[in-house]
Amino acid sequence: MTGTADHEATDEILAAVGPRLRRIRKERGATLAGLSEATGISVSTLSRLESGLRKPNLELLLPIARAHQVPLDELVGAPEVGDPRIRSKPIVRHGRTHWPLTRQPGGLLAYKVHEPARSLDPDPRTHEGYEWLYVLSGKLRLVLADHDVVLGAGEAAEFDTRVPHWFGSTGEGPVEFLSIFGPQGERMHVRARPARNGKDG
Repeated sequence: MTGTADHEATDEILAAVGPRLRRIRKERGATLAGLSEATGISVSTLSRLESGLRKPNLELLLPIARAHQVPLDELVGAPEVGDPRIRSKPIVRHGRTHWPLTRQPGGLLAYKVHEPARSLDPDPRTHEGYEWLYVLSGKLRLVLADHDVVLGAGEAAEFDTRVPHWFGSTGEGPVEFLSIFGPQGERMHVRARPARNGKDG
């Protein structure tokens, strides 16, 4: 089905080339004879292109684009590049504000995070995946297994999230940081509990 849909979309694009060629030529006040002289393409071939009786190809379109002094994609009608800016709405979770920086589901996910100044007891959790943190401003406390460190602006940390971890404010002031993780990171954190008698309690 996908191949059929792609083929139909291509046919639609090619079918629109002829009328576009005619429009651009007339906008420039050029005749078929004049364009033929400029491109070396016969009048009959140009006429067949504009009427849709001749399938366009690069060998024909490149000299026409040069003659009209327009980009090739203007002749083909390539779709415009979408606005690359990401206008994300902040998400507040447990007093922490997240701004999504990626918009495609799956793959890597990135967030800008603001953590207010507050004193919290570390509550290490685990989940599948890998996480990368980069501090933009302030100080971020990171508890990772037996490590308890403070990251300052410009410092980064990366770790396997199957290791019990927690990060948050040092209590001295707000902190802003970037958080990047894989799709597994979307899953709910599971509280890291000590094993009892060789089994999780």
